[in-house]
Amino acid sequence: MTGVGPQERWYRFAARRRRSTGVHVPAHPSYRCRDCGNAWPCPQARLALLIGFQGDRVGLLVYLAGHLARALEELPDTHPALIAGQILHWVPRRH
Repeated sequence: MTGVGPQERWYRFAARRRRSTGVHVPAHPSYRCRDCGNAWPCPQARLALLIGFQGDRVGLLVYLAGHLARALEELPDTHPALIAGQILHWVPRRH
């Protein structure tokens, strides 16, 4: 997929998944999964994100950083470190 950025790849992947299973996206303003109710990204969303970004760790982190910024605005009573841990710290590290 030359010329298609990581976010567009994710949207295309999510659209394909939407047809067959529930969609594990964040509900606003709680940042809980709309499908299963777990903290987002839930295990199913994490797997879908890893597959959707196909090893593009930087693109995935940029995408999640956008969600982090929105979650920080929507959850002002939650400590920022907890929100960052929920949204970012699950991403596998490079070796």
